[in-house]
Amino acid sequence: MKVYENRFIRRVPGLSLKTVIASLLLVGLVHLLGAQTTDDWQAQVRKDVEIQHIDSALAIVDQRLADVPEDLEAHGWRGRLLAWKGRWSEGETEYRFVLDEVPDDIEILTGLSDVLLWRKRYSEALQTLDQARKISPSDPEILSRRARVLALLGRTPEARSEYHQTLLFDSQNIDARTGLADLREDTKHELRIGEDVDVFNYANTGQTEGVSLNSRWNQRWSTVLGVNTYQRFGQDAVKFLASSAFHFTARDWFTVGSAVANSQSVVPTNEAFFDYGHAFQIENRWFKGLESSYQQHWFWYQGAHVLTLNTSQIIYLPHEWTWSLNVTGARTGFVGTPVDWTPTGWTKLGFPLQRRVTGNVFFGVGSENFAQIDQIGRFSAHTFGAGLRYKFAARQDITGYVARQYRTQGQIDTSFGLSYGIRF
Repeated sequence: MKVYENRFIRRVPGLSLKTVIASLLLVGLVHLLGAQTTDDWQAQVRKDVEIQHIDSALAIVDQRLADVPEDLEAHGWRGRLLAWKGRWSEGETEYRFVLDEVPDDIEILTGLSDVLLWRKRYSEALQTLDQARKISPSDPEILSRRARVLALLGRTPEARSEYHQTLLFDSQNIDARTGLADLREDTKHELRIGEDVDVFNYANTGQTEGVSLNSRWNQRWSTVLGVNTYQRFGQDAVKFLASSAFHFTARDWFTVGSAVANSQSVVPTNEAFFDYGHAFQIENRWFKGLESSYQQHWFWYQGAHVLTLNTSQIIYLPHEWTWSLNVTGARTGFVGTPVDWTPTGWTKLGFPLQRRVTGNVFFGVGSENFAQIDQIGRFSAHTFGAGLRYKFAARQDITGYVARQYRTQGQIDTSFGLSYGIRF
C-alpha cells in the first residue's frame, strides 16, 4: 500500500497524503450515504404500506425512480402499489419490466400472477405460477396460489392435489385449508323453500309460498325451475316457472324463460322474458367490478298486459360490499284504457356483518313487482326495506327481509319473507 501511495503522489504533483486519505474517506462516505438513502426510502414505503397510506408510498417510489430510473427494487414496489390501487394494467407493466431483467424473481412472479388473477386471465396466471413453481417447488405461497387458479379453471382434482401439497410443506396454511373446504362445498344445485306475506291496510293479508331449484350443470349452462302458490284478494293461483342461462364467455351470459299459471286475476297467466348480461372489469381502488344486464319481460293477465324494459347494475365494492341499481320502464294496458308508460326503480346496498351474516338495505320508487296485479296500474309508491342472510352451515342458509310500501290514497303494504336454502 505504501508503494502504491508513493507512486500516486509522485504522479500527481502537489497532492499530499492527507488529501488522498480525505478523498478516499469522502468516496466511502458517499457510498455509505447512498446505501443508507436506499434503505431509508424502502423503510418509509413499508411504513406507509403498514398504515394503508398507499398514495404516500407510491409518491416515494415515483421520486426514487425519478432519481434512479433503473432501480429494479423501485419498479417492483411500483408494480405492487399500483396493483393494490386497482391500476392492474400499469402494475402488470411494471412487473414485466422487472422480469425482463430478472426472470427468476419469485416475489415479482407471484405479484404478477395476482394481477392476472384479478383480471380474470386465469390461464396466464397459471403459466406464471408454473414458472415460479419450477424455481421454488416447495414454496407454500406459490402452491396455494396455483391451487386457487386451478380451481377457478374448473380443474378441481388438480386444485385439491395442490392444496394437499401445500399442507405438506406448511400444515397450518390457512389458504390451503380454506381452499380445500371450499372445494368440498363444490355443488351443482340449490333448493330454496320460502314464504312471503303482504299485510295491507285496505285488504286481507296475502301469502305466497315458493319452491325453486337452481342448477349449474357446467361452466356454460344453468337452469331454474320453480313453482309458487298465491293466496291474494280471495283468490288462489299456482304458477310454474322455468328458465335457462348460457354463459358463452366468462363475462357474457344470455337467459331465456317463461311461466304459466292457472286462470285467475291476481297473477299473470303467462310470462316470457329474456336477459343479456356482461361483467366489466374495473381498475379502480373503489370499484372492483360491474355486472350489467338488460331484460325484457312480458306479462299477460286476464284483462291486462304489461311489457317491462329493465336495466340492472351490480357494482362490487371493497370489503365485499355491493351496490345494485335497477331501472324499469313499464308499458301497461288494461281493457278499455289507453296504453301507458310508467318508470320504476330501486337500489340496494349489501354488506357483510360478520363471517356468516350478510345484510342489505333497499329503497324503491314506483311499483316494483309486476308479477302481481296490485303492483301495476296508475299509482305511485315508495318502498323501504332491509334483509339478512345467515349461513348457519357450510351448505345451508336462511334469508329474510322486511319492507314497507307507502302508496297513494293512504294505502300501505307491509311485506316480509323468509326462505331456507340448501346446496348439494
